[in-house]
Amino acid sequence: MADNYLERRMEDLRSGKIQLSNQPRHRAKPANPSSASKSKMSGIRVVITGGANGIGAEIVREFRKHNAIVDILDTDCKAGALLAQSTGACFRPVDISDTEAFEICIQNILKQRGDIDIIVNNAAIVDFLPLEQNSASRMIKSLSTNVIPILEGARLLAIHRDNKEANTNNYGGRIINIASTRAFMSEEGTENYTASKGAIVSLTHALMMSLSKYGITVNCISPGWIHTGDPTELSPSNHLEHPSRRVGSPADIAKLCLFIASPESAFLNGENISIDGGHTHKMTYLS
Repeated sequence: MADNYLERRMEDLRSGKIQLSNQPRHRAKPANPSSASKSKMSGIRVVITGGANGIGAEIVREFRKHNAIVDILDTDCKAGALLAQSTGACFRPVDISDTEAFEICIQNILKQRGDIDIIVNNAAIVDFLPLEQNSASRMIKSLSTNVIPILEGARLLAIHRDNKEANTNNYGGRIINIASTRAFMSEEGTENYTASKGAIVSLTHALMMSLSKYGITVNCISPGWIHTGDPTELSPSNHLEHPSRRVGSPADIAKLCLFIASPESAFLNGENISIDGGHTHKMTYLS
């Protein structure tokens, strides 16, 4: 029945009986978050790496808007301090690629907060260069920033949860890893970044299994084209490249983080969710 219906629809489309609009349909403005939805994150302790700028900063704002307790980890002291001041978050300057410094930072948060409910692993470096100029040391640097801290944060949280005196709650916990659609599609000269993002996707379901006994779910978000600069930098053709008819914004990623973090999403586990306006599923022919 479904196949016949689709065939008829396609025939109507070819014959001109129906037409596809090039304009997005009008959508009602979403209502402001209710006090009930805000209370779901109230008191939830969130650590966001790379949270001072771009996508990370928007994730900070989204969780603070819903009354979560947020710790920002970043090396950009100026931006981090300003964001903390404007949102009520706590900024902790740290280079997460320095394993010892990162461990000290996480231990301090655990000691101060009693526990960590959510870790959003957003921090990453982008290293694009011709293959002939690449090196093992550059690859290691990418992995040390983009991947290793995810493992370390999860390991430290697991050790902490083994302590029966840990100040846990009925929420369980969430780890949300930010990967990229570049884990599945590539341009030349992107080996270091692409390899690190692919590792994040795989690490996500491995950590899911190891953290299951603590009630911590582990999921992954793979953003596509997310523009963090001035919207006027984008052309109409940039937007029309996407089936959703617009380039993504940091708010798109932040809202998905909040959805994964919600108590209602506890059954979502080990998944990678691409959020790219449908771009990676669009079939393209070169004329």
